[in-house]
Amino acid sequence: MKKEITINDFSKHLFWDVDKSSFDLDIYKVQMISKVLEYGNWNDWTFLKEYYGLEIIKEVSLNLRSIDAVTLSYLSALFSIDVKEFRCYKHKQLVQNYWNS
Repeated sequence: MKKEITINDFSKHLFWDVDKSSFDLDIYKVQMISKVLEYGNWNDWTFLKEYYGLEIIKEVSLNLRSIDAVTLSYLSALFSIDVKEFRCYKHKQLVQNYWNS
């Protein structure tokens, strides 16, 4: 499933805070998937699917603490999973927003 995809194939703005020469896509898969889901473009998403496959992306995304609402809706529809099953949704419900009370 894994093709010859490296960190250099992804958008440069995703990795301004990491040393690309030592970034291992397998070791840091949670960070990689999180960054692409939150800040990546369609090409980044395509590379992500090719490298990890949908099953690993699903596992990781279900356990992320933060996903924006649009991405959460997309993942929910893609994987046919209710948004309430995602950790980020549960976490968001626990954190009270005092500004809009």
